[in-house]
Amino acid sequence: MISLNKLKKIVKLRKRVGRGISAGQGKTSGRGSKGQKSRSGNTIPVGFEGGQTPLKQRLPKFRGFYRHKNIAAKNISLKIIADNFKAGESVTIGSLKEKGLIKNKKDKIKIVAGKFLRRKLIFKFVPLSESAEELIKKAGGVIIKKKK
Repeated sequence: MISLNKLKKIVKLRKRVGRGISAGQGKTSGRGSKGQKSRSGNTIPVGFEGGQTPLKQRLPKFRGFYRHKNIAAKNISLKIIADNFKAGESVTIGSLKEKGLIKNKKDKIKIVAGKFLRRKLIFKFVPLSESAEELIKKAGGVIIKKKK
């Protein structure tokens, strides 16, 4: 077991500045010579450019924003799903990505009605239109929704 006294010291001693030439940090104490930063109490505001109009004032104001919530959902028809899925398969966001029907799992999608659906498919946690739900139920498919 290691005792605390034998551990390597982490705390470094601070430099004692302004203690003569031979100390290495004498005379100007590492502040260079003259100027605003060499004086005591120097605090220059962030973005200050020496009196020149700062960049944040030179550029025009940012106007408007883009609300990511309002992105329209990508509609996928039941016909496309019927072409890509076999009877009895489950349709999830993950399976839609695997089949290449959507690019990302985070894409907003909605399954809408095509003309008809003849395959019994299992729809798990996928947003559906009302007309699509009716067609799925007529074909004998199963719809599993998220609990609210």
